[in-house]
Amino acid sequence: MLASEILRRVREIQVRTGRQVADVLAGEYVSVFKGRGVEFDEVRPYVPGDDVRTIDWNVTARMGAPYIKRYVEERQLTLMLMADVSASQDYGSGRRSKREATAELCALLAFSATRNDDKVGLALFHGEIEQYIPPRKGQKHALRVVREVLAHGADDGADEARGAGSARALRAPRSRGIGPSATGGGVGRGGSRSGTGERGFFARLGLDRLPGLGQLGRPPRSPREATDLRQALEFLMRVTRRRTICFVVSDFLDEGYEKALLAANRKHDVIAVLVTDPAELSLPNVGLVALRDAELGTTRIVDTGSKSFGDSAAVAAAGRVQKLERRFRSLGIDFIHVDASGDVVEPLVRFFRMREKRRRR
Repeated sequence: MLASEILRRVREIQVRTGRQVADVLAGEYVSVFKGRGVEFDEVRPYVPGDDVRTIDWNVTARMGAPYIKRYVEERQLTLMLMADVSASQDYGSGRRSKREATAELCALLAFSATRNDDKVGLALFHGEIEQYIPPRKGQKHALRVVREVLAHGADDGADEARGAGSARALRAPRSRGIGPSATGGGVGRGGSRSGTGERGFFARLGLDRLPGLGQLGRPPRSPREATDLRQALEFLMRVTRRRTICFVVSDFLDEGYEKALLAANRKHDVIAVLVTDPAELSLPNVGLVALRDAELGTTRIVDTGSKSFGDSAAVAAAGRVQKLERRFRSLGIDFIHVDASGDVVEPLVRFFRMREKRRRR
């Protein structure tokens, strides 16, 4: 994606999300995410007219004159956006890729925070930490956050990946744009963490066990061809001292990150946002195609006309979403599911209203 194309997309997202923030999300954000409340500021001499209930009797006794406690409201929050920019995020079977949906979601949150004078930070990750932007305030800073999410990965063939899919069709021209996204094996600095060797899209869906699926070669991998959520969450813990509201936006194609997620949620308010594409949940019948796992690099020939293949893929993909939701709920993590081809605002509104309803109980 060229620099001019990125700027054009940023402007489009700014116009679209700015209207949505003003019309839909303005009240939802501020009502759900409160500051830390009223905090003690200082002790000062009593002035006639002050509320006598604020008198600090200990200081008054020591000083021999009435003193009161002064409090200030702490409203400012820090919003941290953890955006997955691994290879599987480049996939999009519809009008936008998962990475573009992630950018739009980040824009909605960043502009909502900016509207309420909150700070916004960004961490981009894949198999490593790609970029970190410390939290700051302001519209220009929010626009930079959106631009960086869009730009990273664009120079690594994102446009090609969007057309061909994360699980890329290599041999059949008619299959371009078809095929579920690859699922990374969570290989970061320490290699595979699952203990069962590398696991990707095919193994997760059980397709590697179906008959008639031949495996082709595997090219060398780069850090971007992996997802390491554990490392990203550990990085968050190192760089943030104050409590933050942290949105982890990913397709969560990784394993072994639960402890890091739980530890991060103890210190911060962590919300997991799963971004999926419709073609990841069901494959149309296009005959024999070769699909490449964008994060593991493995390639398999599959028969999309096979009923056993279609049923296995659909059941396993839907089951993965449900499993992730149950896993996050058990850890006390709020969960949002975003369809990259659909509306990004509605899932956020549902989440805000759910949080507000729970807060009032």
